[in-house]
Amino acid sequence: MKINLPQLYFSKLMRAIVEFDMIKEGDRILIGVSGGKDSIFLTYALAIMRQRLKKNFSLAALTINPMFTSDFDTKSIKTFCENLDIPYDTVDVDIAGAIKAQSDKQPCFTCAFFRRGAMNHYALEHDMNKIAYAHHHDDAVETFLMSLFYSGQLQTFTPNTYLDRTGLTVIRPLVYFREQEIIQAMEYHGVTPIPSPCPHDGHTIRQEIKQLIKKLEPDIPNLYDHLASGMRKGALGELWPASKNREEMREVYFSYMGK
Repeated sequence: MKINLPQLYFSKLMRAIVEFDMIKEGDRILIGVSGGKDSIFLTYALAIMRQRLKKNFSLAALTINPMFTSDFDTKSIKTFCENLDIPYDTVDVDIAGAIKAQSDKQPCFTCAFFRRGAMNHYALEHDMNKIAYAHHHDDAVETFLMSLFYSGQLQTFTPNTYLDRTGLTVIRPLVYFREQEIIQAMEYHGVTPIPSPCPHDGHTIRQEIKQLIKKLEPDIPNLYDHLASGMRKGALGELWPASKNREEMREVYFSYMGK
């Protein structure tokens, strides 16, 4: 299979990999492949980096079947990975059942939790030291805004994350790609993504945030860029001090009152 990317795409990949020190000599990287446009492109991009990056590292790919349907067909993904000379495997995880059993929790939270657990377990079983996920720049900005709205915290996922409990490292090589660029990249790899089996697809909090940004952008032209800047550590301006608990407030009170 002939693989190639335009220089702009390759430069974005290189920037992320170099800036965040994502790939080292001897790394054994497991790619999380859902079959969607993002993970398909990630697989293709890492196959190119394996050829062009001056590092010796290996790749393997894994699809988690969440068992939402009985006809989740991964044949096209398997063929795609074989054409790229990337070993491919699938694992069935009853995420559908877990969501029903934990109906008091957000289904996306439950799904992500079990997917991560299955990926980590498989990576450790097969002597992998890194897991690559296909989160892109829009995902990071949306996560940043979701965190502020739903948890009151200024945070998002990081491009390179070491997991203390497992010794694995999670990398996200697509963090400088906009979602539209990944959609356009289908002309390079030529693979049609498989439909998501998730019954909540298109009806999630993330989708609501995505639509909110899209709705506000015409009136705030620099909205996306400002959100992207805001998720960098150096962007903090003046914020209130951290909230004090009851005991800390008691000490402040007696100090202020001179007692």
